[in-house]
Amino acid sequence: MSIDYRAEIERLKKELPVTVVAHYYQRDEVFEMADITGDSLELARKCKADDNPWVVFCGVGFMGQSVKVIAPEKRVLMPKVACCAMARMIDSSYYEETVETIEKGGVSREDLLPITYINSDATVKAKVGKMGGLVCTSSNAVRIIEKGLESGKKILFVPDRCLGQNVANMMGLKSCVVGEEGCDPKEADVLCFNGFCSVHQLFTVDDVNFYRRKYPGIKIAVHPECDPKVVQAADFVGSTSQLIKYVNELDPEQKVAVGTEYNLVHRMRPKNTYVLSSTKPECPTMNETTLEDLYRTLKSIEEGQPLNEIHVDGETVHYARLALERMLEIK
Repeated sequence: MSIDYRAEIERLKKELPVTVVAHYYQRDEVFEMADITGDSLELARKCKADDNPWVVFCGVGFMGQSVKVIAPEKRVLMPKVACCAMARMIDSSYYEETVETIEKGGVSREDLLPITYINSDATVKAKVGKMGGLVCTSSNAVRIIEKGLESGKKILFVPDRCLGQNVANMMGLKSCVVGEEGCDPKEADVLCFNGFCSVHQLFTVDDVNFYRRKYPGIKIAVHPECDPKVVQAADFVGSTSQLIKYVNELDPEQKVAVGTEYNLVHRMRPKNTYVLSSTKPECPTMNETTLEDLYRTLKSIEEGQPLNEIHVDGETVHYARLALERMLEIK
């Protein structure tokens, strides 16, 4: 007998002390079942404020970890412990290797202030926290780097080179990617780890030019994880929440092409909104979670055998939370 997953999910949500949360990039069928939706840090903060002891998080691994860092008392399950490809590009050993490369280039560890994009593993956040550094999001990266520079130190930005370079460009700062030819740590203000989001790398200046030719007067809005050349060619650059606000506030007849994940763009508004790519920019790991996965995870709570529970050790929680709290203290 086939299971009506939607009906069963609704039943379990009513009967269990659980909150289902979903990131904006989740597929529609999962997104529609969530009690809370949003961007990564926004979701973690909403989970902490929520009364239910159980969280079922539909997203990628570092997001479930963020809930445990901010609210370690919560029981956090993930229907799929999918891993963000960019977050996987750096771990604690790669972090240390990057610091050593910078030191060989003439800048001491003591002269670095690390900042990690929230799209990173908890162990990397903890490394940053131990060095006195901070977390940032795509919406507050300018302010965080601006504040960080008040220390008189150089910024080590991990893991997304594009976000680091784009913010440096916006602020008139010099940046370079550690390990790349021509990167002199002594000359740069912002030293970027060589990580990137594979989805946002799909958008090109050729795509921008195509839409401008096809639809004169069209607006181009992109996420700052895109290549700096694409960002420079855009009309608007912003975080996921900022992109949603920008598009929603446009005249309904104004055409706009958006450079971010397909599921989000698809839901933005019914017409005059286009995906800035000739291919479908769909995050494979965000799209791993299915209705069946969500149902089975909720069912596991009912049966007392929780699946895919997220655990973060106490020391990692302590230092990663320090890095997050330093960010939250900055207005």
